[in-house]
Amino acid sequence: MPLTGSRRSKRIVLVGSMHPYRGGIAHFLETMDRGLRARGHETLPVTFSRQYPEFLFPGKTQYETDPGDDPIPARRWIDTLGPWSWWSAADKIAAWQPDAILYKYWMPFFAPSYGSILWRLRRRDVRGLAVVDNAIPHERRPFDFSLSRFFLRQCDGLLVMSDSVQADLERLGVRAPSRRIEHPIYDIFGEGIPKHQARALLGLDATTPLLLFFGYVRRYKGLHVLLEAMPRLLKRLPNAKLMVCGEFYDDEKPYREQARRLGIERAVDFHADYVPNDQVSRYFCACDVVVQPYVSATQSGVAQIAYQFRRPSIISDVGGLAEIVPHERAGFVVPPEDPESLASAIARYFLENWEQRLVHGIEAERQKYSWDRLYEAMEDLMEGADT
Repeated sequence: MPLTGSRRSKRIVLVGSMHPYRGGIAHFLETMDRGLRARGHETLPVTFSRQYPEFLFPGKTQYETDPGDDPIPARRWIDTLGPWSWWSAADKIAAWQPDAILYKYWMPFFAPSYGSILWRLRRRDVRGLAVVDNAIPHERRPFDFSLSRFFLRQCDGLLVMSDSVQADLERLGVRAPSRRIEHPIYDIFGEGIPKHQARALLGLDATTPLLLFFGYVRRYKGLHVLLEAMPRLLKRLPNAKLMVCGEFYDDEKPYREQARRLGIERAVDFHADYVPNDQVSRYFCACDVVVQPYVSATQSGVAQIAYQFRRPSIISDVGGLAEIVPHERAGFVVPPEDPESLASAIARYFLENWEQRLVHGIEAERQKYSWDRLYEAMEDLMEGADT
C-alpha cells in the first residue's frame, strides 16, 4: 500500500542480515526492503562483510546457495569484528543523507557495531530505529545485558512483536517509544500445494499422521522434549511420524542417540540441512500439524510460515508463542518441557479431528499479520510519534 495523507517519502537505511546471507532474519529484512520501496520510500540495504567468524558459526554455512531471481543488492559494509569498518560504514551511510536507520536486532553480539554506527549517525540527526526480536537472548552470556543496553538505549523508536520482548526492554531500562506489532506472515515461499501432492514429492504415505519440526535446531527449541514425547504418542497413534527439517546448530549426534534410546528411529525422519526457499512449501503442506516445543522463546517465524500454508501448530506456552497461536483457535498450547502434555495434545489433535476447525481459525487470525501494519508503525516512529 503506497503512502497516503500527509506522510512523505523517507530515505531509510536497513541494517542486518541480507543477501548473500541466509535465514529468517534475511527473509524479514529483504521483504521489508521491497515493501518500503513499494510504499514510495527510498531504501539503502546494508549488510555484513563478515557476519560471524566461521569458528563461532554453529551451522554448515552462513550463505545462501540459491538467492532466487531478484536478490537485494545490499552493501556489505560492516565487519562485526572490525571497528574501522563501523566508522567507515557510518560515514558512507551519512553521505547518503538518510532520514532514519532501521536495524534488525536479535543478539548482543551485534550491539557494538550497531551502537557505534548509530552513535555516529545520531550526531548528524539520523533517527535510529530497531526491530527487536530478542532484547535478552535465549542463551545468556556475560555482558549480554550491558551490550543490549548500549545499543537499545540509543534508539529513538522500537518495534517489538511479543509482550515478552516489551517486558525485557523494561528490564533493561530502555525507554524509547515502541510499537507492539504482530510478526507478519511471510509470502516468499510460494503457493501451497495439496497435501497428497506434497507427500508424493517427499515419498510419504498419504494416510500417516505427520508432524513437522522445522527450522534450525538449538536446545531452546525443544526438539529433545518432542522426541521424549514420541513414545507416549506412538502408544496412541502407532503409525505417527515426525519430520525434523532444519540445520543443526547443536551437535546432531545426541538427538539421534536419543531417538535410538527411545526406540523411535523408524518414526523420526531427520532432514538435517537448511531447506531452500523453493522447497519449504512441500514440508509444510505435507504435514498435518507443526510442533514447536520451545523451552524458551519470544516469537517465532516458523509460526508465521505455518500460517502462510494454513497449518495448525502445537506450541509451548513460553514467550509470545501463545499470543501468535491462540489455544483451540489456531492450534494447541501446552506447558513447556512436559512430554506427556505434548503427546496428549498431539494425540487429541488427530483423534478428535481438530484439523479443519483450526484451519478455519487460522483464516481469521491471518488478518492480523499484515506487513502494512508493520510499515505504518515504523512510519509513526520515524515521525517521532509517542507510544
